[in-house]
Amino acid sequence: MEIFPFIQPAAISEEETMPVYKEIKWDYEKDIPVFKNKQPIIVSGIEAIKVWIWNALKTERKRYVIYTHNYGSDIEELIGQPYSDTVKSMECKRLIEECLIINPYITAVNGIDVQFENDRLIISFTAETIYGNVKMEGDSFV
Repeated sequence: MEIFPFIQPAAISEEETMPVYKEIKWDYEKDIPVFKNKQPIIVSGIEAIKVWIWNALKTERKRYVIYTHNYGSDIEELIGQPYSDTVKSMECKRLIEECLIINPYITAVNGIDVQFENDRLIISFTAETIYGNVKMEGDSFV
């Protein structure tokens, strides 16, 4: 027997889905958005998530007022720190996951690999999204 039968929480359908994720297409080599006839080209789904990942990792968290404090990466804070490569690697992995998991379209980040070559940071990982897996790798994130 219900104490307050007239007060019921709104039923949430398990079939409710998030809207299709959309972003402006990105030229990863030039690191700029792609336009056609002076209009941005819009991509959706897994390609849009890939653009979001690229930009979130390249954006320093809390630096730009246009973004919330949850958006971006803190990887840049590791530059110049006197930590061993092992500690830097572990911390970098944590920061990558922290940066990406904030996106509700990303369900997990797996297989994060971090390599230091001279002054370069090379990372690779797989992001599990609601659209499928996205494999990202490169040294252009920081």
